Amino acid sequence: MRIDAAGGPNSPLTASRRASLTNSRMEIADRAFVTRARAGDTEAFRVLVERHSRGLFRLAYRMTGNGSDAEDVVQESLLRAYRQLRKFDERASFGTWLYRIAINCSLDMVRSRKRHGEQLSANDAAEQRAASCAPAPDRLALSGEVRTRVAEAMNELSAAERAAFVLRHYEGLSIEDVSRLLGCQPGAAKHSVFRAVQKLRRALEPLASFAK
Repeated sequence: MRIDAAGGPNSPLTASRRASLTNSRMEIADRAFVTRARAGDTEAFRVLVERHSRGLFRLAYRMTGNGSDAEDVVQESLLRAYRQLRKFDERASFGTWLYRIAINCSLDMVRSRKRHGEQLSANDAAEQRAASCAPAPDRLALSGEVRTRVAEAMNELSAAERAAFVLRHYEGLSIEDVSRLLGCQPGAAKHSVFRAVQKLRRALEPLASFAK
């Protein structure tokens, strides 16, 4: 699966993300900075980087499961965006366009890792541990096993399943927005999410009895 990042007024790139950025103040401000950046204003592009890099990292981390890889994805995404900036249709959503580039870069990273026989790492323990209390040792062991099983299961998902699952369950997007970002029909996006959830559920089934 490859996500088209050409951009256009009638393309899926006009899709909104989480808080519906289309026609928002942020979207309008982005257009102004994009116009300046395309005219050679490097400071304007730096502002765009500052506005979007945090969200890109969050997405890349959830797609790759690895902080170092996520940083590489963000850098590559921003580099691609800068090189392709003149091709971007300013009537489209810059944030969504950039988001889709990051999805492609993340999938490229995952595919490359698979070709080299590498596996997804488990998520950082700090992100999985409740901040309000310290778990008992058996709970710590269980949470570690859950992270490992989830990472292994994520590694087995197809590109479409991985992207759809992350966008739906981690980024909190609606099925309609997921389908627009991935350039597919809502039914296909929903099916990809369903398949991903089923695979993850099967991976975690052996731990269900231990958790009770």
